[in-house]
Amino acid sequence: MLNIQKRLTETVKVPARKDIHVDFPLRGFILCDDCGRPLTSCWSQGKRQKFAYYLCHNKDCSSKGKSIPRDKLEGDFDKLLKTMRPTQPLFDLLSAMFKDAWEQQASHTTALIQSAKQKVVGIERQIEQLVDRVVEATVPSAITRYEQRIAQLEKEKLLMEESIYSTPPQGRFEELFEHAMNFLSNPYKLWTFGQLAHKRTVLKLALLDRLTYNRKTGLQTPLIALPFKVLDNLNGEILKMVEDSGFEPLTPCVQSRCSTK
Repeated sequence: MLNIQKRLTETVKVPARKDIHVDFPLRGFILCDDCGRPLTSCWSQGKRQKFAYYLCHNKDCSSKGKSIPRDKLEGDFDKLLKTMRPTQPLFDLLSAMFKDAWEQQASHTTALIQSAKQKVVGIERQIEQLVDRVVEATVPSAITRYEQRIAQLEKEKLLMEESIYSTPPQGRFEELFEHAMNFLSNPYKLWTFGQLAHKRTVLKLALLDRLTYNRKTGLQTPLIALPFKVLDNLNGEILKMVEDSGFEPLTPCVQSRCSTK
C-alpha cells in the first residue's frame, strides 16, 4: 500500500517532448468521435522521411491506433477558420459601429468625471462656509451640528473622489482594440503565422469547446464563440436583405458571404 501511494505522489520521470505541441498545435484539443477522448500525436519514421499523425490511444476505442495524417486534420481545421472570416465591407461596418459606440462611451465617461469634479468643488465650498460658522458660533449645540455636517460632507467628498480615480483611463480605440479587431478580421492569419501561444489564443477565443473529429466525415459541427456567431448572423441577414430587395446602388460593394480564401 505504501509503495502504491508513493507511486501516486512522486513526480513522473519520463522526459516530455518539449516540441510535441509545436509540431501538433491541435494535440489535446481534438477529440476522437468514437470515444470522446483527446487525440494524441506522433511522428512515424518512413523509409526516407518522417510522417506526422494524430491518433487515438484509448485501448477501448474502435479507432485505437488508427492514424489520421496531420495535414488532413489540420487542413480541415484551416478550412473551418477560413469560413469564420467576415467580408471586408461587413468588418469595416462593424469597426465603425464599435468605434462610434466606444467614442460615445468615452464622451459619457468624461462628462461624468467632469460632473464629479464640479461636485467636489461645491462640497469644498460648503465645508469652508461651515468652518467659518463654527468659528463664529458660540452655542455648543450649533457647533456640534456644524461639525456633524462637515463630517458628512467630508465623506461625500471622499466617495466622489474615489469615483473619479477609480474610473479607468480612456484611450484611443485603435490603441486598445487593435489586436482584438485584427483577430476578428482574420483568425486564420493569426493561426497560420503566429507562434504556439497565438495558436492557443485562437483556440480559446474562436471556439467555445474542443472539436470532435470523425475519421470518415472530418470535423464535426463546432461551437463557435459569440463574436463570430454575431458576424455569421449579420452576414445572413444582410444577404437576405440583398436577395429580397437589393441595395441599389450599394449592391456592388456589399458582398456579405463569408470569405473562404
